[in-house]
This record gives sequence, structure tokens and C-alpha cells, in this order.
Amino acid sequence: MSDIEDVTFKLIHSHPEGVLQSELWKLLKIDSRKCSRVVKKMLDADRINRVEYKKNGVKTFLLKAKKIAVDPNLLIAGDELIPCINCEEECSVEDCPHLMDWMYQLAIEEFEKE
Repeated sequence: MSDIEDVTFKLIHSHPEGVLQSELWKLLKIDSRKCSRVVKKMLDADRINRVEYKKNGVKTFLLKAKKIAVDPNLLIAGDELIPCINCEEECSVEDCPHLMDWMYQLAIEEFEKE
């Protein structure tokens, strides 16, 4: 993926309500034709949704970023699901006691296997 596509996706993603394509090219400081090509590539890659939208009687499109599914393999270690999935505590990764206990338990299990 090109830099302009990454920048475009981040910009669209930062606006949960969506971005009008007629405004996008101005925000990106590129011409409208280049913007249309970038939007087409992102649509083809299934990264955004585009819905017809009328503003002041002029047809344009509302662009919204699609949510990216999390790879479930990133949430599991061994047979254990990461404890952060349903945790409601306010903490940081660096000092979460539940996460540290989980990692220690995984390390112990791995050590015992050897």
C-alpha cells in the first residue's frame, strides 16, 4: 500500500462519521482525480465504504473506514485467551497484574514442557 493510501485511510478512520469525497481531496491537498484513484484502490481493497450523498443538491460520496478484524491468533497463547479481552479495569499493559500473571503462567507451562 502506498503512503498516500495510508494517509488517506488514517484520515478517513479519524472521522467515524465519515468524510465527504468532495472534501477529502482538499484535506489531502491533492487534485480530485488523484483522490478518486486513491479512493478506488481503497474500495477495491475493501478498506472503506462509500455511500452516495447529496450536499446542496450536488451528488458526492460519504466515505467511512471499515473496521479491521483482529487476528484471533494474536489473542491466544497456548490454549489460553489473553485476560484483557473482558477486563474492565483501567490499567496500562506495562503494569497490569492480570496480564503479568498470565504471562508468568505461560512461561511456567512452557518451562515445564521442556
